[in-house]
Amino acid sequence: MRILTSLVVLALPVAGFTAESRFTGTAKPVDGGETIYQEAHTVTGVCEEGMFTPQQHSVDYRSAASEPFATKSLSYGESALRPTVDFRQPDFSETMNITNQDDELIRIEWQTPSGSKKSFTVDVYDGLVADAGFDNFVRQNWSEVIQNGNSVDFGILAPTRGDYYNFTLEPVEDSRIDADHKVKIRPTGTILGFLVDPILLGYNSEGMLTDYLGLTNIRKNDDSNYIAHIRYDIQAMPECDLTR
Repeated sequence: MRILTSLVVLALPVAGFTAESRFTGTAKPVDGGETIYQEAHTVTGVCEEGMFTPQQHSVDYRSAASEPFATKSLSYGESALRPTVDFRQPDFSETMNITNQDDELIRIEWQTPSGSKKSFTVDVYDGLVADAGFDNFVRQNWSEVIQNGNSVDFGILAPTRGDYYNFTLEPVEDSRIDADHKVKIRPTGTILGFLVDPILLGYNSEGMLTDYLGLTNIRKNDDSNYIAHIRYDIQAMPECDLTR
């Protein structure tokens, strides 16, 4: 009877358990200088079959002041690549709400720094990535890009345009980033390539983001955002794999 009971227990599916990652980013000018701001990230999720699945993600943005000057919350309930996002930057009276509706339609509600309100909808397709979903996209393509050295094409949502643009993820060597693995996100279109600089990313051997170099979502003024090198200090990692 004990042997039979043990076999039944072993045959039952193993439920996932909650897990968390925490990391802090320090943003500085690309060419060096004083800290522009810091961002504190907490990502909660579950470990299932040895892999981490994100569920919720919160970010507080701080400068010298103790209170956050901007906040962002993300929910990965519909997709790890296309989270629902609530971003607020009160100093510029700006809010950005990106809602993933059944992973079929992205609805965007943007209150601009000028005070006007704009609404867009964008159809979802498998290769579309929104906001911090790029981080999970890198991990999902870890074997193809990091281990095999290949490139992967995808689309990045441009919420202020109500559209998306085509990009390529590929390995890169760049002395500005000191990381176990380095990748680049670059636009594939000729015209966009002239207008948008590539984003450089660094990862450690376990798949945690260590560096981000490129255009940020934090406003420098009403007309432009900061371009920065963000270096991440990791405080906690999930007790399961991030890549496979």
